[in-house]
Amino acid sequence: MPQQEKYHEFEREIDSWRVRKKDSSWRKSYDEVFDQQNLMIIYKLFSDGVFDKLDFPISTGKEGNVFRASTKDGKLVAVKIYRTSTSTFTDMAKYIHGDPRFKGLVSRKRKLIYAWANKEYINLMAFDRAGVRVPKPITQRQNVVVMEYIGDDVEPARELRNFKLEDPEPIARKILDYLRLAYQKAKLVHSDISEFNILMFNEEPVIIDVGQAVLLDHPNAQEWLERDVNNVVRYFKKQGLRLDVAKELKEIRKT
Repeated sequence: MPQQEKYHEFEREIDSWRVRKKDSSWRKSYDEVFDQQNLMIIYKLFSDGVFDKLDFPISTGKEGNVFRASTKDGKLVAVKIYRTSTSTFTDMAKYIHGDPRFKGLVSRKRKLIYAWANKEYINLMAFDRAGVRVPKPITQRQNVVVMEYIGDDVEPARELRNFKLEDPEPIARKILDYLRLAYQKAKLVHSDISEFNILMFNEEPVIIDVGQAVLLDHPNAQEWLERDVNNVVRYFKKQGLRLDVAKELKEIRKT
């Protein structure tokens, strides 16, 4: 089949998803995510064999959508597509500006979103090398990040907030240990950790949404580390655990 015909067939498949969705907010989201430029990026990923098929959407957020995809050999991956038209520009900017890895970035929205996707990709690599359980990064093209899919054949992994913990203490300790490894080995602070961006898979926590993670020399790194620890302590206090924020911060900052 000629390349152009393959592309148009791909376009028709994506459009059929939109038509099948009766919810107007989903349709609007699809229109924003699958604009012409994004279609070209996704089609290039198809053509390069990164994945063979977009299976279904996993989540819709303020900045973009995440889809499950499958490769020709049946492996499952996650495809995160950042919207370039309606993403929260101001929120992104405060995590980019002050990060020396992106010094001198021109404050134009599209370029900032490309930088954000790149930041998520390199942060995933850094967390993974440090021993923090995150989705393993696969590739990044402009505003699209492809990574390991966390879940099984039936459904994606649930967020911590939607997962019943039989024994919360080892999970709390594991998450706090991940914050320590990130700080001491990757020299990163997640900056937005909560029960909303921790997945539970095979009884283990997996840290996600790392685009906003900053290096330790970011001017707000220590403030955001304290917020992260407070969020973890707050959540697990509801699960009956007695955790001390100051003690946990001291352990994380120990050199």
